[in-house]
Amino acid sequence: MTKVHDWQDTYRKKKCSAEEALSIIRPGQRVFIGSACGEPQHLVEALSQAAARLSGLEIVRMMSQETTSLTEIANRTRDFSLNIRNIYLGAARAENVSRKRRFITPMNMSEVPALFKTHKLPIDVALVQVSPPDNFGWMSLGISVDVTLAAATSARRLIVQVNPRMPRVLGQSFIHTSRVDRVVEYEEALVAVRRTAQSEAAVQIGRHIARLIDDGATLQIGLDAASQATVQALSEKNDLGFHSQYITDDVMHLFAKGVINNRRKGLNDGKLVASAAIGTRYLYEFLDDNPGVEFRPSDYVNDPFIISQHHRMVSMNVARAVDLTGQVAAEADPHTFFAGVSGIPDFVRGAKRAPGGKSILMLPSTTPDGETSNIQPMLRDTAVVVPRGDVQYVVTEYGAVNLFGKSLQERATAMISIAHPRFRDQLFVAAKQADLIGSERTLGEAVRGIYPVKLEEVLNVDGQQITIRPAKPVDERHIQEHYYALDKNDVFLRFFHKKTSFSRSEIEPISQIDYIHDMTLIAVIGELGFDKVIAVGEYLLTPENNMAEVAFSVSREFRRKGIARILIRKLAAAARENGISGLIAYTAPDNEPMIKLFKTLPYRVKTAYTDGSLVLSCRFDELAGNAQ
Repeated sequence: MTKVHDWQDTYRKKKCSAEEALSIIRPGQRVFIGSACGEPQHLVEALSQAAARLSGLEIVRMMSQETTSLTEIANRTRDFSLNIRNIYLGAARAENVSRKRRFITPMNMSEVPALFKTHKLPIDVALVQVSPPDNFGWMSLGISVDVTLAAATSARRLIVQVNPRMPRVLGQSFIHTSRVDRVVEYEEALVAVRRTAQSEAAVQIGRHIARLIDDGATLQIGLDAASQATVQALSEKNDLGFHSQYITDDVMHLFAKGVINNRRKGLNDGKLVASAAIGTRYLYEFLDDNPGVEFRPSDYVNDPFIISQHHRMVSMNVARAVDLTGQVAAEADPHTFFAGVSGIPDFVRGAKRAPGGKSILMLPSTTPDGETSNIQPMLRDTAVVVPRGDVQYVVTEYGAVNLFGKSLQERATAMISIAHPRFRDQLFVAAKQADLIGSERTLGEAVRGIYPVKLEEVLNVDGQQITIRPAKPVDERHIQEHYYALDKNDVFLRFFHKKTSFSRSEIEPISQIDYIHDMTLIAVIGELGFDKVIAVGEYLLTPENNMAEVAFSVSREFRRKGIARILIRKLAAAARENGISGLIAYTAPDNEPMIKLFKTLPYRVKTAYTDGSLVLSCRFDELAGNAQ
């Protein structure tokens, strides 16, 4: 009878110290180091100590936490030609970013594993960290599968640091002891990342994005503070799924609350799928032997074809800068550590192709010091990570816009509308100089407007979703189309005369508003950016008496559904909050719908006649109950 090979005997023979293990590395070789929080810190430190006998090394890694600076190797060997090939630029310390730009190898993350497996970039030695072997000799790569699995399985020699603190993560994450050349058992704390402090801008960005995400969506999320603020803003959603490059603590919290349950993903239902984890030790404990979590390599997780098979896939990533045409820069800088080419293009394209999918790029409107706009006239001295043709939603703390299918003029107008108010004028001038915006156009009151997201409200009317929201400069054409669609009588009641033309110059002031002295609310159906205006309510302040004149129009098929009542209620609340004394409306004496609408307000309504028109007015300090 043939004796069954005992893997444990072989494992014991391969055990050695870090110094002994690294003795197999030769000068001039290419060495891969496990990425991100899966970095084998003990082995990297030993490599630094052994550097005196090594020269001409090329270090390949993805995202490093720099627990031991590899520049120490160059310093000790005085081999300043040491090449560090960073697939993904990101670091735990800001000062490391700008100095290492020359080491970036820009690649889509989905394509990196093939670079190793086809030996186009052959790996001589791989240093990775693993969990202790199970009863069958299998070790898990734990929190770093991404490109590490491909490097480990294709390397000529494999050295593993066996760390009992590494979680045994399920999925396509295992390496058998028979594949290993050297085993170094060493227990140490895994690299953990503190939760990033969130600015008010990041929180506001999260709120805007939360309104774009439907129940049942599958999420991909980036790593920076704005991304994590977005995750936290999703706590009231239902049946979300998760398919992303990284799992974070905030994702874990949504999973624990049942917000993320992966029931409606459409692919890998019931499973939270990622390729790596970055977070605290509590996250790593959550991942250990968790049957609801699967880790897979980057050529699966980041494959646009795989991404596109998910139900309502939504990719959410941070950008460093976006220009007026929609070109996106996303490389890391001292304020956005976790960024780069990485997986952003993969997820942008995959999400857009998914049924009901959306691609969202987020960025604060300015740099942290507030001195520079992150929305720029044109990207010139920086790499474009996402070309303008791939961009869909862009979100800052000042709002969200959809650039897909939009002309350059529409894109420029949209981007200016979500820029910081301090920079809108100069962006508008730059856009005109570049012929992105017609010379006849003006920015109007929108130059100082801050979009009041709190006025947004979503209604379900006869099974159809209707959104009530403040108008934006990008709504100009949609409002114009609404007026052209009104019948003759409705036009007469709204404008007090027969009217067949609604020029851009007439519509522009309705959408270019400051949300204080002038306010336009619209009711829309359809996707943001392609929505149809079905109702318009507006007020315009008359400074002489501090009263705001209101006017309304509702498409005929949406009347008697309470939309106008909501519009006037919201306009009154906004006007009152903005210090306006009351409302006034001019209408035809026989316009019963308008008269009834005005009298739904909880204020004393006065009536008067002037030049054949009925004048309705109310003051906010005179409640209806006080009427004499």
